[in-house]
Parts: sequence; C-alpha cells; structure tokens
Amino acid sequence: MSCAQTGSGKTAAFLVPLVNSILQDGPDAVHRSVISSGGRKKQYPSALVLSPTRELSLQIYNESRKFAYRTPITSALLYGGRENYKDQIHKLRLGCHILIATPGRLLDVMEQGLIGLEGCRYLVLDEADRMLDMGFEPQIRQVVEFNRMPPKEERVTAMFSATFPKEIQLLAQDFLKQNYVFLAVGRVGSTSENIMQKIVWVEEDEKRSYLMDLLDATGDSSLTLVFVETKRGASDLAYYLNRQNYQVVTIHGDLKQFEREKHLDLFRTGTAPILVATAVAARGLDIPNVKHVINYDLPSDVDEYVHRIGRTGRVGNVGLATSFFNDKNRNIARELMDLIVEANQELPDWLEGMSGDMRNGGGYRGRGGRGNGQRFGGRDHRYQNGGGNNGGGNGGFGGQRSGGGGGFQSSGGRQQQPQRAQPAQDWWS
Repeated sequence: MSCAQTGSGKTAAFLVPLVNSILQDGPDAVHRSVISSGGRKKQYPSALVLSPTRELSLQIYNESRKFAYRTPITSALLYGGRENYKDQIHKLRLGCHILIATPGRLLDVMEQGLIGLEGCRYLVLDEADRMLDMGFEPQIRQVVEFNRMPPKEERVTAMFSATFPKEIQLLAQDFLKQNYVFLAVGRVGSTSENIMQKIVWVEEDEKRSYLMDLLDATGDSSLTLVFVETKRGASDLAYYLNRQNYQVVTIHGDLKQFEREKHLDLFRTGTAPILVATAVAARGLDIPNVKHVINYDLPSDVDEYVHRIGRTGRVGNVGLATSFFNDKNRNIARELMDLIVEANQELPDWLEGMSGDMRNGGGYRGRGGRGNGQRFGGRDHRYQNGGGNNGGGNGGFGGQRSGGGGGFQSSGGRQQQPQRAQPAQDWWS
C-alpha cells in the first residue's frame, strides 16, 4: 500500500518494476500467452492494472507503452463505452502482457472468454482509495477471487494513491498479504509546498463573477482547471463561460468517451485553456502545465481536496490553487486549516478564527489528528493504538525493506528500534 503526494511519479513507480519483472521472468513470460478457446484467442496477462476511470486507464496505457518501448512486452487497454470497444478487442487479441482496465469492462470481456487471469502474478490498483470509495469493491473482489487469479499469497499486489483513509485501509486488507508494507513517501495526505494555496470567502451568488476575475488575471497563456461538485454544475458553468467568450471545455461522466478525450486534448494543447471538471472525471489525470486549479465548489472531504489541487505543481513545478469557501464548507474548516499550515501557506485570519471557534466548541481532535487517524490518508492505521504485527516482510518487485517498510509486501507493526535495511527476497521465493 503506497502513499505519495500527487505528481510525485506513482505511475512510473509501478510500471517500471512491472516491465522489469516480466522481462526477468524469462522468455515464457515475455512470449505472448495465447490459447485458442472456441475459435477465439484468449489472453493470459502477467500483470493487471485496475483504475477507476476511463481517462486514467488511457493515461496509464500510454505510459506503459513508453516504458515498454523496444521490448517484447505488449500492453492492452479496456474501459467502458461503446465507441472504442471493437478497437480494444482487436488490440487485445494482438497480445497482452500488461492489461490496464476499469473493473466493469474487464468483467464483461472475461465473461466472453477473451481473458484468463490464471497467470496474472502482478495486480496493481491505481487510485485504490477512490475505486473502493466509489463502490468498485464487489467488482474488484469478483476479479481477484472468482476468476482463478493466483491468491494474494502467490501474487504481488500493489495499491497506489495520494491518500488512504483508515476505513479504506481496512477494506483494502482483504486484497493484500497479512504482513503488507505501508509505504509513505513525503508528507503524505498533505499537499506539496510547490502549490501556493489561496482560500477566499466567496458567497454562492458571487462565485461566477469572482471566477471570471481570476480567469481574466490568469490570461489565455496558462491552463486553468476548475472543479465543481456535480455533472449538471459542470455543464451549466461551462455553458455560461462560453457565453462570456471564454475558451472552455468540460469533462464529466455524462459525456461520451470520444467527447471526453477530445475535450482533454483541446485543454492539453491550450486550444481551450479552461477545463471545467467534476472530481471523479479528473481523478489521477496528469496534465502538464496546469498553472491554476480553482475549487469553484469545495469537496466535503479534505482528502479529495488534496487530490484536486494536486493537478498542478506536479513533478517539481510551481502551481496555484484557489478555493472558494463559504458557510457550506464549515465542515472541513479545521482539516483545511491543518493542510494550509502543514504546507507553510498563508492562513486567512477568518479561517483560523473559525477553526478556533470549532475547537473551543468541542469535538476537535488535535492538530493533524483528523479524528484520531480516522480520515487522515497518509498513516498506516495498524500503527494506531499499538496495533499491528512486528517484523518486516518480503519486498515486492525486487525492492528493499527496512523494519517492515518499503517494497510492496511486508508487514507492519510498530518497531521499537529502526532495523537496518536487508536485501529483499523475490516475492515468489
């Protein structure tokens, strides 16, 4: 279970070891595993990468092709929608060592007898917290438990995200070895200091006017990503901005896949430098050169705030995040203040006062505590209240471990003294 700040390279962190491990497994693994099944070719991938959205799956697929360039390793992509289904199946039949898919479409194709998971030794869940939180758990469970995939004791299972709340960690344990590694890189669950965060008080009826002021100040030369809470809200705001002569596109779940891809391409190239999006549609997307993220509607969960503003300030670049706050957002005032302070950002006096009032009124559970670890997405819940087992486990993908931390499969209990790093064993030994 791996946690790292947004924009820190989590996709490369699992794709590079996947490619390397498949190559090291030898010719049998590299050779396309194709078995005739009822006149159809059935693929047996060595690695399966699951993600929550079509856009993120496509992004991972494109990156996998880069990392596997000039190797015999092939990748295939499966995601929902009717537009590209035949093309997806055609490419799948050409061979597949690494399969990137959304859970629903994967199950559909497996039911047709086109994919077998008997030889799948590597399972990756990207944006795992979002997948489990969005209700994909039954589909994921069906994939890993009822389709002859090697059990968790015999495969490498890796989960990646910028946040892992405790309740999601508890759910995720069903898919991991007992002594798995919780790997946290940087101040996980917090935000990068490369992102300048501005929290401004804006009443609901003033949001459009304030947004246009920000867009005018930013100019057309920079990419601006605007987050709203609902699909209807995204469409309405994009329509309004277009009527005001702004070059804007939108992305949300009601758009057809080709429309979403077209809009993302217009945004990436700067043809339409403003993208209005729902959080689900834009989760995990890596869009270079996004200079400004605007939370037109703040989320009700501070972990989602971390993911949203992480669309800027990526890979060491500097970005700006502006969030509209009003009475509707009081429920995240305390946690939002914690994030601002942790990232050494300027804290508005009114937000500090509001958080102080909530402390004095009771129910505040400590600086950075976030409900005694209930919601903070960057701590191994097994370390809370002295829980967990001692000792470290094997490092996954040929990685190293140190006192049970590092790699992808190891332990977790609280160690009294740090242990010297030991060479890892291969997961299958």
